[in-house]
Amino acid sequence: MLVFNPSIALKYRKFMAKSIVTGVAGFIGSHLVETLLNQGEQAIGIDEFNDYYDPALKRKNISSFESHPNFKLIEADIQSLDWAALLADVEVVYHLAAQAGVRASWGDGFRAYTERNINATQVMLEAAKDAKHLKRFVYASTSSVYGDAETLPTSESICPLPVSPYGITKLAAERLCQLYCKNFNVPFTALRYFSVYGPRQRPDMAFHKFFKWVLADQPIAIYGDGQQTRDFTFVGDVVAANLAAAKVPEAVGEIFNIGGGSRVGLINVIDTIEQIVERPIRKNYLEAAMGDARHTAADVSKARKILGYAPKVSLKEGLQQQWQWIQGL
Repeated sequence: MLVFNPSIALKYRKFMAKSIVTGVAGFIGSHLVETLLNQGEQAIGIDEFNDYYDPALKRKNISSFESHPNFKLIEADIQSLDWAALLADVEVVYHLAAQAGVRASWGDGFRAYTERNINATQVMLEAAKDAKHLKRFVYASTSSVYGDAETLPTSESICPLPVSPYGITKLAAERLCQLYCKNFNVPFTALRYFSVYGPRQRPDMAFHKFFKWVLADQPIAIYGDGQQTRDFTFVGDVVAANLAAAKVPEAVGEIFNIGGGSRVGLINVIDTIEQIVERPIRKNYLEAAMGDARHTAADVSKARKILGYAPKVSLKEGLQQQWQWIQGL
């Protein structure tokens, strides 16, 4: 863990940013900050740049705005920072930083999940309860909290039953947010993302790997029979949901599903990718992975009603954008 330098908090407090985004150099965080800056807002981004995947890719994610006058970067472990000072004048926190990955959450790596998903969130919430200007604490949750949901599409009222250690830690942090909201009036909103994809997607995620295998003329690895289904959500729609969650008064204390609007089978996705890359794709079927839900589908009626959420990017359009980005890496 990094040792906290109090001058960091003072430096960025003077910056007077309206928003803080944790995990800024990640997939969703970099898109969110880019949008905030395009809207004329000031933002502080926090990222540890750990080695879960190549930090050079994370540096590239923020390269287009790192020198923007309305953006300041703090490179540090969340638990090493003086959050009371950082939150003194901030109105919105978008907490996207997390240890991601379902399959990597088993075994010896689990401690990283408890530290980065649970403990780091608790540290931030402790400071948030005393932050006088904080209007919203937007927590990035996940559809993994549902596990193998009994009802599809799945609404927020369904009892969460995670089937992976990753899902357990994300649900625990979500519950902490609820506790701090109930007991200390921390104005939290949680967004449960369903299978987010698009440009800058992490290299351990399915579509990123699929396109890389296509470029290398290698077969695509499919875990299981390929009949599993997902509710794929384009990253731009997720950004729009975050912005709405930060502004709508009725969102405080609520949890929302954020899905792409349609449930698609993995084999059908590969058919779409074949159309985009204009070549046949070879497939390598492997044993189903532990912790992967068989099917996911989001009931987004609550987000539609309260946040005005409406996914705009179709799967084919989003995959085309991701394919263009992959080719430029």
